[in-house]
Amino acid sequence: MNTLQSRMTHLLRYLQRGIYEKNTEMALALLAALAGESILLLGPPGVAKSMVARRLKKAFGGATSFEYLMSRFSTPDEIFGPVSIARLKSDDVYERATEGFLPTADVVFLDEIWKAGPAIQNTLLTVLNEKLFRNGNKELHLPLKLLVAASNELPAQGEGLEALWDRFVIRVVCRCIQSESVFRQMLCCDDDEPCADEEVAEPITADEYALWQREARNVALSQNLLEAISCIRQEFKRVEIENTELPRSIYVSDRRWKHIAALLRTSAYLQGRTSATRADLLTMYHCLWNEPVEIAAVRSIVIKSIFAPHVQRLETLAAGVKADLRARRANEALAKAVRENDHRDDDLLIVDRFFYQIENHGTGHTYVFVTDFKRMPVRSKLAAPAQGVIYKDPTHNGRQIVRLFSPDIMAGIPRQNREQVTLCRDSDHIYINGIAFKMRHVGAAVMNPADGSIGGLFDNANVASNADVASATTYAHYEDDVEQVCNDADSLKRALEQNIFVSDDDRKEVDAYLQAFYKQVALCRVDIRRLLYDE
Repeated sequence: MNTLQSRMTHLLRYLQRGIYEKNTEMALALLAALAGESILLLGPPGVAKSMVARRLKKAFGGATSFEYLMSRFSTPDEIFGPVSIARLKSDDVYERATEGFLPTADVVFLDEIWKAGPAIQNTLLTVLNEKLFRNGNKELHLPLKLLVAASNELPAQGEGLEALWDRFVIRVVCRCIQSESVFRQMLCCDDDEPCADEEVAEPITADEYALWQREARNVALSQNLLEAISCIRQEFKRVEIENTELPRSIYVSDRRWKHIAALLRTSAYLQGRTSATRADLLTMYHCLWNEPVEIAAVRSIVIKSIFAPHVQRLETLAAGVKADLRARRANEALAKAVRENDHRDDDLLIVDRFFYQIENHGTGHTYVFVTDFKRMPVRSKLAAPAQGVIYKDPTHNGRQIVRLFSPDIMAGIPRQNREQVTLCRDSDHIYINGIAFKMRHVGAAVMNPADGSIGGLFDNANVASNADVASATTYAHYEDDVEQVCNDADSLKRALEQNIFVSDDDRKEVDAYLQAFYKQVALCRVDIRRLLYDE
């Protein structure tokens, strides 16, 4: 842990002490302050929303604060200062006396923000975005480090509050204390605001604040982070929300993404990194939802996008292992036929190492596994056909696969993409639901009964040659590859756990997601052992 990260860790411990179950709110408020952004706390009265702002003021040396409870009768004078009558009389200048009001404060807390009138809201737009306040004919650069707004409701629709809502980059839902033990601890505490008289051991100075903001702007956004953001944007086009009938699209403005980038840079800088990575992205789900019902789905999408490269690598690896398993089984089935002097299928076309092609079925791109075709019952009046399935090949658009029935196959294929059928065969045909389809013959396979090897003179580019089938037995580095995927995922998990702005609840969600990932890793390792050691 570097010096700055250690300092932030100790500062957060102080800020969070004595404020029960508000670690997330405090951590994100500190991040927002150091990035020069704003935060909205959404929750019922009495859940310590104002205490977050009061405590955060202590993080900055010599900081001043301003608090106000809004109502529909609030006037700009109460927020930005009254008009200076003396200046109006002496110089005929319309200016506000801002001392002690929002324009001179470092930390601002505005409660019931949506009840403010249009005059206040319109001025706040510039305050939040540019940190500017126009006072008479002067434009003031505000010392504002953080504006914390609070409300127990979302902004009303159709009242022009969308622009102000979008300015609050971080949005956190505050709840009452959930843990019974923590609740009892709160009841037994005599002080309404513990640690109120204690000072921060090493508060942030104005020079440090300015320096950190300048240096954070130089932090790069890594390529893997940009790819994760692109993945999130794509996923947001269609989001499934629990207990809702229809999926929805979640809108995030370009301006909002720009401010999120500033938060990512600041997060990376405060933890000693010269570039922001996917480890900084998890907490950003607090910036991406528009309604509380979206929070769980948005967090899941962010976690999924963070680990997407590892999942894709594992899926590619698992598909390769399964393909080599099928190819080896096809090779073994053909070799067995040779040893048993079964020459029925010697001249059938082998496609992509382990398929036979079925002619005149569908669009002409229907294939059956070599192993399945050889195991099919021969058509007769006495023998019943086998149960099978036809499904769309998920790896090749427009291709259909015919297989003998197995529960594993049925479980892995969506119902709308499969059809259950009956299957049997003779020397030249496959019978699907009793209808004969000719198997494709190209040339004659050259087979060596002594060792069961396969050759052939085929006139199709997709035909598996002896070298193609043999290449399946190399199985290069599968064990090392799956180990590397696991190590990379573990490394990213550790980086997320060490991120000082990630909450315990978020870490638990990451663990739950990775449990499913590690289960797929285990299944892939089983297939690898089958391939390498015939287990």
